[in-house]
Amino acid sequence: MGTAAAQDVIELDTVTLTGTEGGDGTGPGEANEQTGFVAKRSGGATKTNTPLIETPQSITVVTDEQIQRQEVRTIRAAARYSAGVTPETTGGGDTRFGGFNIRGFDATANATFLDGLRLPSSSVINFLGLDPYGAERIEILKGPSSVLYGQNGPGGLINYVSKKPTDAPLREIEINGGSYGLLEGRFDVSGPLSKDSPFGYRLTGVARTADNQVDTVDDDRFFIAPVIEWKPDADTSLTLQANYQRDRAGWGLQFLPASGTVYANNGRKIPNNRFLGEPGFDHYDTDLGSIGYQLDHRIDEVFTVRQNARYSFLKHDEASIYGGGYADEAAGLLNRSGGTGDTDLQTFSIDNQVQAEFDTGPLAHTLLGGLDYRTTSYSDRVDLYGADPINVFDPVYGSPITSFGTYYDNDVDQDQTGLYLQDQIKIDRLSVVLSGRYDWATTELQRPDSVYLTAVDAKKDSSAFTGRVGLIYNFDNGLAPYVTYSESFLPPLDVSTTGGLFEPETGTLYEAGVKYQPPGWDAMLTASVFEITRDNAIRFGYDAVANRSLVEQTGQITSRGFELEGVASVSEDLNLRLAYTYLDVEITKDLEGGYEGKVPTTVPEHTIAAWADYTLHNDSMFDGLGAGLGVRYVGSSFGDDANTFKVPGATVFDAVVSYEKDNYALSVNASNLFDKEYVASCGNRDFYCFAGEGRRITGKATFRW
Repeated sequence: MGTAAAQDVIELDTVTLTGTEGGDGTGPGEANEQTGFVAKRSGGATKTNTPLIETPQSITVVTDEQIQRQEVRTIRAAARYSAGVTPETTGGGDTRFGGFNIRGFDATANATFLDGLRLPSSSVINFLGLDPYGAERIEILKGPSSVLYGQNGPGGLINYVSKKPTDAPLREIEINGGSYGLLEGRFDVSGPLSKDSPFGYRLTGVARTADNQVDTVDDDRFFIAPVIEWKPDADTSLTLQANYQRDRAGWGLQFLPASGTVYANNGRKIPNNRFLGEPGFDHYDTDLGSIGYQLDHRIDEVFTVRQNARYSFLKHDEASIYGGGYADEAAGLLNRSGGTGDTDLQTFSIDNQVQAEFDTGPLAHTLLGGLDYRTTSYSDRVDLYGADPINVFDPVYGSPITSFGTYYDNDVDQDQTGLYLQDQIKIDRLSVVLSGRYDWATTELQRPDSVYLTAVDAKKDSSAFTGRVGLIYNFDNGLAPYVTYSESFLPPLDVSTTGGLFEPETGTLYEAGVKYQPPGWDAMLTASVFEITRDNAIRFGYDAVANRSLVEQTGQITSRGFELEGVASVSEDLNLRLAYTYLDVEITKDLEGGYEGKVPTTVPEHTIAAWADYTLHNDSMFDGLGAGLGVRYVGSSFGDDANTFKVPGATVFDAVVSYEKDNYALSVNASNLFDKEYVASCGNRDFYCFAGEGRRITGKATFRW
């Protein structure tokens, strides 16, 4: 080497690669650590078991204790006390489990995940009906999360975390009875197969017979979820999981007019138990299930590998007759529409991860790389029916049902592959998250000619890069301000009812907030402001010619808001929850024209929810006695896209009284304690209004040993 060349040599700083024992907060501690109502960590937000106080994202975690204490019966009901969420816009009696909004965007079809893998929906049916008794927790990640999960809308996602085997033996039996003819049995058993065995198990089950607040509508269910876990050593675990759920229900949505619900029809109101169909014809039957595994192996102090895979299926059959707008409003005579639907959906997902924990000088890294793949296929067939008009105030059933032929018969296939990389960097008290992902998706649609629609044979390839950057700083006093930017990419599985395949939806989020975790307390307070822009927004409307709902791509929607959420388990005696949301949502671009500057339907400007419960634990005669009270307010929302009328807001109260003694527990829960009659939302004035859930009282007896 010559002298000149030698002088060009630059000496680089030394880079040291050392394994960390998890002192940076991503190692020790259970992946889903929680105490009472308060969660400490989340495996969902970063996929690396990061403390929530170090995660620059707004996250709500509904723990299993909250699910049990509030006796929630659906995933939607579990989110009632969460900021940023309006979970029951189609009413609490909706057996379709639709109307789940996050930050002003509908998340019913594109946001359901099971243990970190997506459960996609067809155009007819979704997985939101999965029984919450099988959940260890329900996580709601707010804002785009495509950088880790790919197929995700801009509002956020719901991650149902299944119950896992326990280290100590668990035996639980519950008997429930209550409103709408409810009779239900539950059981939950878990523990090691034998002393010092590397194998653990858990088996959870539900069986119920029940009615609905709507007359003649059933709500029967059978649910079973077995789990086997193998831990041959401290660094390896393999968990095999399955579930099966069989629902035999009726059609809970009646598609009511605003006249008689939002406002009186000549002094008359339509009761919330009014059935507009035909007994013996209406039904809503679903079978769903999955089987999969989670493999986790720590190779050494630096590297960990994981693989998460699942096959899921959903088979569905429905028939319904429902409201179709007044034929004679003064007489209360309502037109009726209807149809039958069949769905067969199958999906397989796999997520492969490599995680490395190391230091480079003063920087502590948790580096995550992943490759995931999902394939989904479904067939949806919808046939249209009709029946004679009915007097909504004095119904007489027995009308002949007329078939109008097939509306559509769609076969949809979608493959999606994603490659992602995330680096969580800690510099003293500052945590930085840098993430990037590239997705490739192929969607195919085949639809034959029908009476109403022409044949379609289409294929669409799409791809996109999504990114996220977030910063959070942890002060000694428990305050942690943060900022984040994130993007979403969603190749739709929904297809146009009049055309073919949609363009992918995209979204961007700007968010700033502060978290507060008082030192030594089981508590967390989060306040955040955000702006989300959703492009190529897919929305649901109405085809007046075919007398059927339609799905169309309408342009751009922008959501700005403020959220405040607090949760505390002050002791084993006292649990508290508080949530407030302000939303300013606007249709900023409308491809069809006419609605720019308007507020989408179903979106309230203000929502408030608060819960407190207290259980005595002392040596007095009242030891084990507990009580709780909750209040929920959902503000007014516009009832049509033209914003010509509003659906009034409503306030309802929930309550619980309980008694615990040794291995026994008794409780009585009431939701909508004072039986407030209200309208959950409307989509138009003629026939798109949904009654809120009335009073539901449930008595529960629990025995554990």
